[in-house]
Amino acid sequence: MTSQTKPHKGNDTDKASAARQDAAALPAAEDAERQQLMQRMAARSHALQQAAQQLKQELFGIDAIIDRVIDTIRAWYVMPELIQRPVIVCLWGLTGTGKTQLTRSLARKLGFYDRFVEVQMDGFSHGTSSWHGAGSISRILESSGIDEGEPGILVLDEFQRYRTLNEQRQEVEVQRYQDVWALLSDGRLPPSVSFLGELESTLAEARYDEQQRSPGERRAQAKKPLRVSAYEAQSLKRALKLKEPLLEIMAWPPERVEQELARVRGSEQSWETDYSRLLIFVCGNLDEMYESLARRVEDCDTDADVFHSHSLRLSLIDVKRALARRFKPEQVARLGNQHLIYPSLNRAAYTRIIDEHCAQYTEQMQRSTGLHFVITPEVRREIYANGVFPAQGTRPLFSTLHAVLGTPLVNAAVWALGLGAPAGSTVEVRLGADGQSLCAHAQGQQLHCPVAFEVRTLRQRTLSDFRALLAVHEAGHGLVHALLFGSAPQEIRINVASFEGGYAMFSDLQSWSRSNWLDRIAVCLAGRAAEGVVFGADACSSGAEQDIQHATEYASRFVRFLGYGERLARTDVTSETNEHLNTDVQPSNLAIEAILQTQMQRSTALITAHRQKLLALVDELMRHGELGRQRLAELLGVPMAPQDPMVLTDYAQRLQAFAQRDRAHTPNS
Repeated sequence: MTSQTKPHKGNDTDKASAARQDAAALPAAEDAERQQLMQRMAARSHALQQAAQQLKQELFGIDAIIDRVIDTIRAWYVMPELIQRPVIVCLWGLTGTGKTQLTRSLARKLGFYDRFVEVQMDGFSHGTSSWHGAGSISRILESSGIDEGEPGILVLDEFQRYRTLNEQRQEVEVQRYQDVWALLSDGRLPPSVSFLGELESTLAEARYDEQQRSPGERRAQAKKPLRVSAYEAQSLKRALKLKEPLLEIMAWPPERVEQELARVRGSEQSWETDYSRLLIFVCGNLDEMYESLARRVEDCDTDADVFHSHSLRLSLIDVKRALARRFKPEQVARLGNQHLIYPSLNRAAYTRIIDEHCAQYTEQMQRSTGLHFVITPEVRREIYANGVFPAQGTRPLFSTLHAVLGTPLVNAAVWALGLGAPAGSTVEVRLGADGQSLCAHAQGQQLHCPVAFEVRTLRQRTLSDFRALLAVHEAGHGLVHALLFGSAPQEIRINVASFEGGYAMFSDLQSWSRSNWLDRIAVCLAGRAAEGVVFGADACSSGAEQDIQHATEYASRFVRFLGYGERLARTDVTSETNEHLNTDVQPSNLAIEAILQTQMQRSTALITAHRQKLLALVDELMRHGELGRQRLAELLGVPMAPQDPMVLTDYAQRLQAFAQRDRAHTPNS
């Protein structure tokens, strides 16, 4: 018995030992898997940080935008298995600020070369003219390298042109890309009804042709395939979720295709195509957000820093408000809350772009010709003055850089080499004395290269009488603004190319009190008031026409919309939503005219009482053509305007005073 039980005990021991070994192996395997996961996550996090650094070297002035994009996509890139619905990032900004370039460059740096799809939402996109009919996002994704259920990058560019509401907020019928809203919702797209319908039509035709043949013809044709193209076979494979290779599907007879259709239709599994792990960039320019900044895209005179500071004030609420004028509420909701607003570039960013491109041109010329080119600061300043249009981003500047440096540098190189300039010798490029040419200096000689600096010419066209009129008019606006709002304007200019005159720019408010609104009307009329005080009533110019238009508009809103006048009701309210009409205009017209007259008299009195400050502004404008915020504050004796004023009325102090009075009159309980 003993000899028989020993092997049995030995087997139990072996099993126990193996069990212990297996139990010990499980944590080790788990540790190894955890280590691999940590290493992968660390490597991808490092790759994201490298991509961010590289993007900041390529794209100027949007470091904060790049950081927000990287933070938003971190989970999607580092641990895509966590993603259950698409990650949507909306990029909004003026043209030429680098929205599309950011998405393309990011896709390259993260290795998504073959999993990157860009769709122009205005309809001029690839995939809209294929055999299956109208363009759809699903068809474009099917023809891409993005596999179902896997990460990929989709860019929906020019999204502002894909509006579903017109300017009257009436629904617009849109034929293309109707499935985009389903994709934005949860990343799951239904099967293409149009494709399946066309497939059934093809099968029906094949079946009809078969029935029309004789028995002998049927036997001869029995083994012939359906004759679908490779693209059609790919669509069939995706729609029916087939595993067979394309060549095999292309050779299927109609009966096999019908069999697969019946199988899928009878199945309880979802037909939906899973794109829930997409990173979707929605890019566009919402003009409605910039109505107070970029009413004239030809504006090359507004200081880039002033324009930049105004654009920084735009918020998520401004985006939602602008989107609501183009899309239905449920569609706006599907875009999510990751709305990144590109600021317009400031002066430093434009200057950096100019310096970088000048360096690229000189380095290329040295590699090609052996000559060392030096582009002087005055040339760079002239490039800035002629190439920077703040409302149009970088594209006009790139065009100016090529026009100013391309041909002139080539001509200068040929000329210098013809003089016998040795390798490594310097060719200095200066601005010509006439301001309309570049002057190359080499070997003790010089060459003039004509350049069309048109903006400089336009700015210098004003005659002395016109400059005097502009200086007085704009100084009037600036003075009255400083007196009533207690801070200096953003800037005043009379040397301008894009306006038939000058302009004064002021900080805007988020909320206007009744007194603020009247002050605003007075500032509008101050240009005409200054002309009357200095030149006399008979010499007042027609340049105040737009000012009077704005003042009338503000006075109308004061009475008819804001309820600041004697009547509270708005005069544009009717029973029909889209038929807002002024139903009782005459009484409000009289009130509006009275407001305009009162504020004109007020502006005139202020200018008369502070005419020495007015003349100080006029003198500086006549000599320099422009005044910045700091110099205006010095001349007017007021502080500079805060960067982001919300309200000027002391509401918090008034609330505190009210509460104190209430406590003083309320007996203790």
